Amino acid sequence: MEIEKIALQMLASGKGILAADESTGTMTKRLDSVKVPSTEENRLGFREILFTSNKVGSYVSGVILYDETIKQKSSNGDTIPELLNKQNILPGIKVDAGTKPLDGSPDELYTDGLTGLSERLKEYYNLGARFTKWRAVYKISKDHPSQNVITTNAKSLAKYAALVQEANMVPIVEPEVLMDGNHDINKCFEVTSAVLKECFQELKNEKVKMEGIVLKPNMILNGADSGLKNEPAIIAAKTLECLKNNVPKEVPGIAFLSGGQSELEATTNLNEINKINDTKLIFTFSYGRALQQGALKQWAKDIHDKKATQSVFSHRAYMNSLAATGSWKQDKEVLLSLIHISEPTRPRLIS
Repeated sequence: MEIEKIALQMLASGKGILAADESTGTMTKRLDSVKVPSTEENRLGFREILFTSNKVGSYVSGVILYDETIKQKSSNGDTIPELLNKQNILPGIKVDAGTKPLDGSPDELYTDGLTGLSERLKEYYNLGARFTKWRAVYKISKDHPSQNVITTNAKSLAKYAALVQEANMVPIVEPEVLMDGNHDINKCFEVTSAVLKECFQELKNEKVKMEGIVLKPNMILNGADSGLKNEPAIIAAKTLECLKNNVPKEVPGIAFLSGGQSELEATTNLNEINKINDTKLIFTFSYGRALQQGALKQWAKDIHDKKATQSVFSHRAYMNSLAATGSWKQDKEVLLSLIHISEPTRPRLIS
């Protein structure tokens, strides 16, 4: 399949992407938080429950996997990519190697993983992956982000994307301006604009086909420590303006990261963006915690009660499916009263 067609399948109307690519370390922290042992069996067990939830293929177009998961087999003997394919869900894979301190600016991080990437891409393609993810992070403070980190990460994202397209897969390009900090929404707008501008310049330099990528950016928000209230209508207007100004028209769509927003916030804000979308860009979701957190808490109550966990996950996926078309409404959130949804968790720098 041509990469342009894969990208459009990832962005299918009313569908989004489940980010289930937590590293073993990150997944262990998630399971520790709900007092479930982080064994390989439990990590796979939780993810398989999500992947086989009722109507999941109606709400989810793709799943980003971790190296451990893409090589595992499900309880029925299928490989995880085979399990997803049977539900018309594209398997994807996280291919970056995490972050490291930037030379000359140790408080900032660059993303590693280009060495040996071509070989790993061939392996992942043969395992069934048809798209990939690479995440770069930028923090906002008085002195950050520096131009050095903006340029360094943009170059790596572009080289990664070019290699992925050569391997006949679609690269998710994820430049994340972190929510951490006491900055206001205007500062987030300014920094995100600079980051996107540099990223697309480098993508063009590497001759990456814009029609064959999916952008995974942050929404434009006030910093988590600012004390300022995030108003969905303002978030939507600022986010749409930023993307209209900085994303080439050839890019087919955007799959937002949740970036520390709660489940309800991530759904609400996506819906507001789609309500005012006056572009040809498709706006959908690529959420991790904002799709899984409620399901994880339900699962921890009884890891053998598969149906209860799946009902929570299916509800959340359905809510985001509605938000991806601008048709979500608050009164559809009845199920949230049945479970405890945690307050927003600030994003970790290293996934």
